[in-house]
Amino acid sequence: MNESETRAEYIDPKLKSSGWGEIEGSKVLREFRITEGKIQTGGLRAKPEIADYVLVYKNQKIGVIEAKAQNLEVGEGVAQAKAYAQKLQIDYAYSTNGKEIYEMSLATGEEKSVIDFPTPDELWNKTFTDQNEWKEKFNNVLFEDGEKIRAMFFGFQENLYAKAEKEYVYKSK
Repeated sequence: MNESETRAEYIDPKLKSSGWGEIEGSKVLREFRITEGKIQTGGLRAKPEIADYVLVYKNQKIGVIEAKAQNLEVGEGVAQAKAYAQKLQIDYAYSTNGKEIYEMSLATGEEKSVIDFPTPDELWNKTFTDQNEWKEKFNNVLFEDGEKIRAMFFGFQENLYAKAEKEYVYKSK
């Protein structure tokens, strides 16, 4: 079984069962182009670097997966997954051959075999452990009109500009 068959028959269903692309705010970017390839002598480009999968949740890239054919060892994609995660500044990288999944945290250096891919919430919480509780509370504050705190900030900023403009017009007269 080649890599594309392994992805279609084993990896895609595992991602789906973990909620990737199913849970609101999550998506799986396939064949994600990391670089266009180095420019070589004569203006030609080398082969571009392409991650098999990039996991996105709440508009943040939080995981990268390197897939290998089922007949290869899971460790075959470890170096490649780590390199892609570093280039994309992502903390979690995975290497899989469809049968096994190897997880690597670039932030902590922890590496281990896992049974399934984490859910979007699990990976989010692993990635942003130090700021989740208050960040979530802050982002979920609603005001009477249903706007979130970010809208309040931009409204506050607009009010400051309007006030400054009025002061300038008043003093100019």
